[in-house]
Amino acid sequence: MSKQTDNQTDSPTKGQTDSPTKGHTDTQAEDASRIEASYPKNRAAIGGPRLGVIGWVRWFWRQLTSMRTALFLLLLLALAAIPGSIFPQRPVDAARTRRWIEDNPDTAPWLDRLGMFDVYASPWFASIYLLLMISLIGCIIPRARQHIAAMRAQPPRAPRRLDRLPVYRHTGLHATPSEVSAAARVALGERRFRIRRAAEGEGAGEQFVVSAEKGYLKETGNLLFHLAILGVIISVAVGHLFGWRGEIIVKEGETFTTGAGAFDTLTLGPLVDEADIPQFSVRLDRLDVQFESQAEGAQFGQPRKFEGVATVQEGDEPARGYEFAVNHPLHVSGTSLFLLGNGYAPVVTVRDGEDTVVFQDAVTFLPQDNVYSSSGVIKVTGTQPNLGFVGGFLPTLTFDEEIGPTSAFPGLADPALVLTAFEGNLFPDGRAQSVFSIETDDMDQLMQENGEPVRLLIRPGETLELPEGKGSIEMENVIRWAGLLVRHDPGRLPALAFSGVALLGLVLMLGVRRRRVFVRVEPGERHTGIGIAGLPKGTDPGLEDLVDQIMGRIVTATGGREVRPDDVGDEMKDEDR
Repeated sequence: MSKQTDNQTDSPTKGQTDSPTKGHTDTQAEDASRIEASYPKNRAAIGGPRLGVIGWVRWFWRQLTSMRTALFLLLLLALAAIPGSIFPQRPVDAARTRRWIEDNPDTAPWLDRLGMFDVYASPWFASIYLLLMISLIGCIIPRARQHIAAMRAQPPRAPRRLDRLPVYRHTGLHATPSEVSAAARVALGERRFRIRRAAEGEGAGEQFVVSAEKGYLKETGNLLFHLAILGVIISVAVGHLFGWRGEIIVKEGETFTTGAGAFDTLTLGPLVDEADIPQFSVRLDRLDVQFESQAEGAQFGQPRKFEGVATVQEGDEPARGYEFAVNHPLHVSGTSLFLLGNGYAPVVTVRDGEDTVVFQDAVTFLPQDNVYSSSGVIKVTGTQPNLGFVGGFLPTLTFDEEIGPTSAFPGLADPALVLTAFEGNLFPDGRAQSVFSIETDDMDQLMQENGEPVRLLIRPGETLELPEGKGSIEMENVIRWAGLLVRHDPGRLPALAFSGVALLGLVLMLGVRRRRVFVRVEPGERHTGIGIAGLPKGTDPGLEDLVDQIMGRIVTATGGREVRPDDVGDEMKDEDR
């Protein structure tokens, strides 16, 4: 019996165990074959999909138009402008750039290939500039769309648990739910909150929930700021492409007419031709400069007045006189004439050995310090060999034991010329040179009979003879000269306007707070509960005060009948009964 029992017991067990095991094995085999069939033939594709050309373009566009990239490009543009202030720039001062290249023959050619002597026109600087513009445009357009959509949309619905928000206040009022809800809407409306309107499909209880939001001008200011920065960049580019500037030194009583050959230095924009320079004439009638003579210490000798009077002739219009100063330029034919500097120009007459005038002109001397100790040269090409005088002009002559003749005051108290003379070829090989220097390599210094170099000290009205019968030199009087900058910059006013817009945007960004306020009215048998919560975007230290003010305004509007703790205790006792 026991054996039969065992067989009867084992047989079903065996059948029950073998059959499921076999079915399970078949299922595993089918799953394995199905998985194997789903494997890609190219095992390299197991790691995920590969980006195609369009995918890489989209990825690059997202990276380029991110705010992080825009900030990086802005910093990179500032760093790229540093070489422009370290190395001399060819468009600004070609002579100084040439001297720097001659003094540094090893490094200068490499720096020139990299565009270090014309940084702002180099391809790499323009690339950074263009990438920054594209990045800003790519940042602004999507954000503007989102902002417009957010302004047109309603404030979001209130969350279920207001007590979980950063600022939460709750109280009870002896008023109906409708009165409390209406008072909440009025209180929020007075503070210019946008209030959510009841939408279709919302429950009946939503009429006692008020959602409000304000502070959209913060994002508006952010967009305005970035648009203004883009506008400033474009304005600067327009000014560089279509603008030009010329510098010229004009002496009192002298007239100059605009043109490519009239300026001492002329820089044209890439899209400007010499024919685009407007034609007009300017005569410097008078230059009035006054210095502080009564003060002591650092204020002694400081300029107190720097003004000029000029006569301007535009086309066929009658000539007109204008006054201008350092911060008050002349505006003529779309250009601005700025008064940059001033100095002295002694009127010198040079005669040869036969007493024939071979040179007579006002010679410009450049100030070297605050007391207008000036340096300059006089080039006389009317004699053979040529004569050259090198030295300085001192408006108030004084003698120092260490440095010799110098000036004690920038005003014309005791003016004098201190010169030494050379003879020879002033222009060897016909090379161009500065009007403020003489190359003395091919010249000999004039000597006195005792073998000492000729030293000339001339005051106004004096005439000194040159050695060996070479003639004489006379200083008749002293006039002033003014350094003028004539500039046409079509991007100047737009850049100023965009700068004001950027300032407005910055004020909105820093002064406006983005806030959301939710009010939930809780109907009750004996009183109405009200919960107010505030949700800031970022840090907002004034949000708690705002919520308290709204709560106080609602309490006042409903009659000031706020539930006191004693009333709540009485209600609880009544409920217990």
